[in-house]
Amino acid sequence: MNIDLNPTTANWRPVRKPTRTVRIGSVRIGRGHPVAVQSMCATKTQDIAATAAQVEMLRQAGAAVVRIAVDSESDAQALAEIRQRTDAALTVDLQENYRLAVQVAPLVQKVRYNPGHLYHHQKDVPWQEKVRFLAETAARHGCALRVGVNCGSVDPAIQEKFPPHDKLSPMLESALLHCELLDRLGFDQYCVSLKDSDPAKVVEINRRFSAQRPDVPLHLGVTEAGMPPEGILKTRTALLPLLAEGIGDTLRVSLTLPNSRKHEEVAAGLEIVRDAAAGRITVEPWTPGRLNIISCPSCSRVENAAFVELAEQVREMTRYAAEADVTIAVMGCRVNGPGETDSADLGLWCGPRYVNLKRGSETVGSFSYEEILPRLKRELDAILARRAAEGCLRPPT
Repeated sequence: MNIDLNPTTANWRPVRKPTRTVRIGSVRIGRGHPVAVQSMCATKTQDIAATAAQVEMLRQAGAAVVRIAVDSESDAQALAEIRQRTDAALTVDLQENYRLAVQVAPLVQKVRYNPGHLYHHQKDVPWQEKVRFLAETAARHGCALRVGVNCGSVDPAIQEKFPPHDKLSPMLESALLHCELLDRLGFDQYCVSLKDSDPAKVVEINRRFSAQRPDVPLHLGVTEAGMPPEGILKTRTALLPLLAEGIGDTLRVSLTLPNSRKHEEVAAGLEIVRDAAAGRITVEPWTPGRLNIISCPSCSRVENAAFVELAEQVREMTRYAAEADVTIAVMGCRVNGPGETDSADLGLWCGPRYVNLKRGSETVGSFSYEEILPRLKRELDAILARRAAEGCLRPPT
């Protein structure tokens, strides 16, 4: 461990890992530069006025980089208008249509792609060729790249090489393979993120990656951290130990919040950075073994704004089961919803008019927003009753 083990001394500071510098416009991450806090717009990208206003709100709150989702030609056209209205450092989030990079790279300072989603589009093209396309496009326009690996959307070809219970090794291999390819292509302006909804797994996977690639800047975060205050606690539990070890060059606190409160992500991130820099690394740990509600951060892909309210309703409705070791996932869109609910005991992923209910990886059915809470309660009560019969807990009251 490369830190002063006496953080009570006045001059204590984490010793940062010797990662290389990556340029995101005027922002620099890595190699001792300040840890940059990021956030993401939750407004619809094609609502140009609202998105430009939210970019500025996040920038003024202290976000060094602001992310915008682009999933279509129309989104890319809207991004061009948004670019004219702000000087903020922008990163664009590409999920399935990697070829949109040609349109967005001239407009932004960084492009984020998910290795686990590259196989969706043009399935006959090897992923290596897709990454080459992204790297050449980014290099041509002076853009950085983020290789964004998420626990719920790892490339199936990599995942099937490992036993089902091993969730971290496929993520690590995916990230390392993409780094190796980018290196061979001569492109070094990239960072990596490895995110999970479990804080302990976030700590472990980032430590493992940093040990193998100490030169690559890391973007830290807990995916689907959920609603505050629990989502902030989960994120602090994961990020403060990593920052104390010098791991991490930029970060995001991913919270389920209504649009008007998205700046709270930035405030929480800045507090984490300040606490790490000052040696305030003691945190009340997020404790597994109790009811765990994970929910994705509100973003422009949310197909019904009622998703945020639904997540809050789920939290309130399930308080009677607070001591049960049950995980409920509430996802806001089709991009991450289907895959990232598979590991939960019960999962909801929200469409425009209906909510899809899952029991593990099994789909139970689709229900209206008015029907879903009673049906979710039935499923939760069935789990609690079954575990009580097995002697694991008391039956629900």
